Amino acid sequence: MSLHILAVDDSRTMRDMIRHALTPEGFTVTTADDGMHGIEVLNGIAPDAIITDINMPRMDGFGFIDAVREQEKHRATPILVLTTEAAPELKARARKAGATGWVVKPFDPVKLIKALHMVAG
Repeated sequence: MSLHILAVDDSRTMRDMIRHALTPEGFTVTTADDGMHGIEVLNGIAPDAIITDINMPRMDGFGFIDAVREQEKHRATPILVLTTEAAPELKARARKAGATGWVVKPFDPVKLIKALHMVAG
């Protein structure tokens, strides 16, 4: 089963790493370079899951999660936070905003794939 993933991260390297980890496993990956771009891209697709960074320009991950959850069609779309941050209060804030899970960078591709299958399919 092919899952469609939206990956939102301001780092081109991280977007490429996510794509390289997921594409060989049959995932379709669409990318956006910050939260504002992520919302724009999201309007044209229906991803099975979303991966987002927290620290980004224009709109950070918390604002992005809030904006996604405000859209009826994406209220239940799983959102994994992929970030260098590990503070419990940030994890709690992300959960409260509507994040489904939290993965700390640098990520293990096998664990990321397993997490995506758990939340999306």
